[in-house]
Amino acid sequence: MTADLIALHMGQLHAYEQYLVFTLAFGPFVLLGIVVFFVRRRDLAQEQAQEQAQEESTSVTDADPTASEGETGSVSATRPRAT
Repeated sequence: MTADLIALHMGQLHAYEQYLVFTLAFGPFVLLGIVVFFVRRRDLAQEQAQEQAQEESTSVTDADPTASEGETGSVSATRPRAT
């Protein structure tokens, strides 16, 4: 009998009250998920922009005008092989 009283101590909730309880219970987690999604998307875009800027700056500054792609002993056109 006490378990029944504890379970029904507030009585049955109306539809708007059920919606309110559901929103209060799960709303913060949904909001947190949305915030994490957009912040992560922004951070990834910023990282990609930084990587592209870094690649462009290194390709311009590290380029060796005397090296060719077919040169023996070179790893790439921009970085000769260490000896």
